[in-house]
Amino acid sequence: MFTGIITDIGTITSVEQRGDLNARISCGYAMDGVAIGASIACSGACLTVTGKGDDWFAVDISAETLAKTAPGRWTQGGRLNLERALKIGDELGGHIVTGHVDGVGRVVDVAPVGDSTSLTIAAPAALAGYIVEKGSITIDGVSLTVNSHEDQADGALHFGLNIIPHTASVTSLGALQVGDPVNLEIDVLARYLMRMKQVSNISV
Repeated sequence: MFTGIITDIGTITSVEQRGDLNARISCGYAMDGVAIGASIACSGACLTVTGKGDDWFAVDISAETLAKTAPGRWTQGGRLNLERALKIGDELGGHIVTGHVDGVGRVVDVAPVGDSTSLTIAAPAALAGYIVEKGSITIDGVSLTVNSHEDQADGALHFGLNIIPHTASVTSLGALQVGDPVNLEIDVLARYLMRMKQVSNISV
């Protein structure tokens, strides 16, 4: 379980195809406090620490994770938003995040608004019903609030976000450009409400 509050930006220093893809990620965490088997969210995907050193950890990335996450994300030199798992008693500064990527969106507009940056993301039709104005969403592991949304003719959804300078500086979101793919995780409460609606045919 996570909150979507990023605590470090890691860099993939090497990748190796074994049974699964193995990646070594450099980071600023004090690794003596990170156990083998611990969970770390890597740009929104919850992964298990399988090896570690003084300033790095290794993860195995399954075919399912590769299929569900942004294409090209797991390559040498790639930057990842990192968050360690939530502990009992930690501040819940963002929203409840599971680290299970629901789909891949794409940046369709980037524009300055004052000191902040306005991002517009295209979400696939399968996720459109879960995204609402002033609701929560996770973009590449970052907890954000949806500012606006606009349905598209093909069933997809364009939704707007505001990235303040602090968020841009401590995450990878400040480097996003039009056309970039991003990992999306919808709000867990929205997921359950939509499922309840589907199985009971009631209005929610």
